[in-house]
Amino acid sequence: MKRLYLFLGKRLIFVIPQLFGITLVSFLFLQLIPGDPAVLMAGPFATPSVLENLRAELGLDKSLFEQFLIYISNVLRGDLGNSWQTTRPVAEDLLQRFPATLELIVLSLLLALAIGIPLGRAGARLKKGVTRRTADYYGLFAGALPDFWLGLVFIYIFYTVLTIVPAPLGRIDFFIIPPPSVTGSLLIDSIIDLNFAAFKNAVGHLILPVVTLGLINAGPILKMTQATMERMLDEDFSKYGALCGLPEKVIARKAFRNSLPSVITIVSVLFGFLIGGAVLVEIVFSWGGAGQYAVNGVLNADFNPVLGFVLVSAVFSLVIYLIVDLLYFYIDPRTT
Repeated sequence: MKRLYLFLGKRLIFVIPQLFGITLVSFLFLQLIPGDPAVLMAGPFATPSVLENLRAELGLDKSLFEQFLIYISNVLRGDLGNSWQTTRPVAEDLLQRFPATLELIVLSLLLALAIGIPLGRAGARLKKGVTRRTADYYGLFAGALPDFWLGLVFIYIFYTVLTIVPAPLGRIDFFIIPPPSVTGSLLIDSIIDLNFAAFKNAVGHLILPVVTLGLINAGPILKMTQATMERMLDEDFSKYGALCGLPEKVIARKAFRNSLPSVITIVSVLFGFLIGGAVLVEIVFSWGGAGQYAVNGVLNADFNPVLGFVLVSAVFSLVIYLIVDLLYFYIDPRTT
């Protein structure tokens, strides 16, 4: 246990500097976005005096350094500011929207794992044949296809032509009464509320975006699994096991276990990427998640939602990386 605490302590030391650096860089980059928030809030016909008073109220008349210090001090108190678009605190908006993004990401990654790992293992074991060619071509095409384009194709085929999925407008149909929000996940909340009509409808809305992201992100998982497992099968311990007469399945299982750190790494990277990278799919399906909320903030020079989204995403990513480090420690306690 002492080694585990030391291991965690080393990782946690860098969390605060990382969050500070991410916030600083994001704050500075947002200043490069054209557009005056005061003009957008007050309208194009606002008088100069009104704009000047509004800038003073927003703190835009202060230096960049002072604005950053004010923002950091507010963040330390748990205040992420207000969004002038929704007129609500950013923390409340993100709390409402992040569960939708997380629900989409988690289910997509589970599907990607269900496709990528078995196909990657099969491709590593079988050097020739249909399975190997399928794995190779799938990895190639999954990395080349844009996720938003694939989402649009799926909408055309399964909604417009076949009409077997609900309209790609949000997480649930307008005529379905949603369950009371407990976790923010419509699937879980519907089960808690025993609202099976809402559950069925929410599943229908999840199918296309989850399949879109799952098929695309299965590619990197497949390639990483296949590459690392091929390398492990060529290692001396695998060759020695074969010489000793161990079954091929046992050798493959040991090789896959030794490939797990690389597979876990790519999954954690994909999770962090998808928090912001799934925004195009969110827009295509009108998902109403946190990524779409941040993009609207960028387009309307509403900086607080963008900064809040970046900060919360960074916290989620750092938590995921910490969990990955713990998994590394579990797989190999010699990890330091």
